[in-house]
Amino acid sequence: MFIAMNRFQVKTGSEKAFETVWATRESYLGNMADCRFHLLRGPWPTIHTLYSSHTTWVDKAAFEPGTRSEEFRRAHARADNKTGESLYLGHPKFEGF
Repeated sequence: MFIAMNRFQVKTGSEKAFETVWATRESYLGNMADCRFHLLRGPWPTIHTLYSSHTTWVDKAAFEPGTRSEEFRRAHARADNKTGESLYLGHPKFEGF
């Protein structure tokens, strides 16, 4: 199994907006073979709440061609944030396992 993970530091007070963006966005990852998508909410220090979105793949060899697909590009396009203000502290951090 291979897990591709993005970690987000969501500004305190922006959790509901972030979760709404993720719940209502168009996701194309479900169209990709051998891919499962999950979003987890983690601990929150004083200035942010940690979220982790991750996809699970059969193995790394299945993940790599997917990163060059149209579905992957569309899934990672800028999410629709109607508040106009950034919900994040910094950029998401990618980790692969």
